[in-house]
Amino acid sequence: MNVVTIVLDTFRNDIVGPGKKLSHCRTPYLDDFYARSVAFEGAYGEGQPTLQMRRAFFTGRRTFPWVYNFDRRGHWHHQPGWHEIPPHQDTLAEILTRRGVYTGLVADVYHMFKPTMNYSRGFATLDFIRGQESDNWKPCRPELIEDEMRRRVREPISWKRHATLVQYLSNMVGRETEDDYLCARVATSACEWLDAAHRNAPFLLWVEMFDPHEPWDPPRRYADEYTPGYEGIDPVFPGAAWEGGDPSDEEIERIKALYLGEVTFVDRQVGRIFEKLDELKLWDDTVVLVLSDHGTELLDHTGFGKGGGNMRTYNTGFVWYMRHPDGPEGVVVDAYVQSHDVMPTLLTMLDVPHRCEGMDIWPLATGEAEVLRPFIVNGWAGAATGNAAGWASVMDDAWLYSCPVGRDDPEPMLFALPDQDTNVHDAHPDVVALQRRRIEGVVNQPLDKLRFNEVCDPAPPPFHQWLDAGGWD
Repeated sequence: MNVVTIVLDTFRNDIVGPGKKLSHCRTPYLDDFYARSVAFEGAYGEGQPTLQMRRAFFTGRRTFPWVYNFDRRGHWHHQPGWHEIPPHQDTLAEILTRRGVYTGLVADVYHMFKPTMNYSRGFATLDFIRGQESDNWKPCRPELIEDEMRRRVREPISWKRHATLVQYLSNMVGRETEDDYLCARVATSACEWLDAAHRNAPFLLWVEMFDPHEPWDPPRRYADEYTPGYEGIDPVFPGAAWEGGDPSDEEIERIKALYLGEVTFVDRQVGRIFEKLDELKLWDDTVVLVLSDHGTELLDHTGFGKGGGNMRTYNTGFVWYMRHPDGPEGVVVDAYVQSHDVMPTLLTMLDVPHRCEGMDIWPLATGEAEVLRPFIVNGWAGAATGNAAGWASVMDDAWLYSCPVGRDDPEPMLFALPDQDTNVHDAHPDVVALQRRRIEGVVNQPLDKLRFNEVCDPAPPPFHQWLDAGGWD
């Protein structure tokens, strides 16, 4: 049996499928796959955001609580858990490669390849597509990108403030057609890998698309589909819309359209991989997964973007759609599953013994089990030096509780589900006490005295801090 896994960064779990909040977003290829797969709608991270999730996917182990401290020199940032896969933990690719599976990784998630990282460990082949976000790839030449900057930020241009956008647009110099966009290049490489390697069965192809993570920069026609006739700037990093005052209603809608348009563009690229599976007649002997790592806010409450201070379900939920050639189709599972369940589920399907902290969740799909865990505990890392810190949340069928961990913060929240607007923390001390005990059961410490083992060395300056020494003004 082969495996193809496609991971999409910052793809909300309320887009694909009937009746979802964002189901007006056009995703025909993923809609079709959703109808032919098992949709695990109760999927939530155990530790987030980006690298913490990949480590769970690749090792089947929890990242939260943050208990390791590895060398991080030469890369940014210093979130707890934002480091290499521990050397003593076998990865999915290593285990399968040792058993004769041909493994390939195609990825543009540049965090996986920063100095000291080892997320390609065990893969027989690797194609790292460079240029996403602040990837230090191409030197910055302002004369080549000034016109592009004007289309995305207000004037006068503050080169320092938009250093990440400066790097991104510098990386995009020479982009001419839709095929040159990064997620399209990832899809092209994945299709070429399947063309070349599919006879080397059994195989594992792991595909990582950084989109629809910011910058929300799809080909213009995809955003225009959601805001036709718009003529203003395109704030591909939403914060740019607030420069010089609050944005207009039209600009707010455009920001949403940029995200939705990028989702639709990503759907098209995922569809190209599905079409290649059709062409090569691989569906009958291939397990196919579509995953994401977390969601993002689209002005659902007060802003745009994600972060541990907002552990509502549109942020912490992730996509997990899975199709087995001999498995059920069109099944929706609402029971709780988590990111460290991916590896044990795949290894069990492939008859590979394992000792993972996660669980095989396929019995939920076949009806052999109704519930594997009555609640989930999740940690979201915060940018920190010194003692590791961030937020933790607990969710069960009735309540969603979140609180700071490893630091002082007077803003814990308790929501009586499905409501996620009204903080009822002070009205239910018994519920709060129960949920805190559940977090303490994971971190194995009392929360009011919590100290993690992960102690970071002082963080190096941000990669673009050299701008402050003179920069472009």
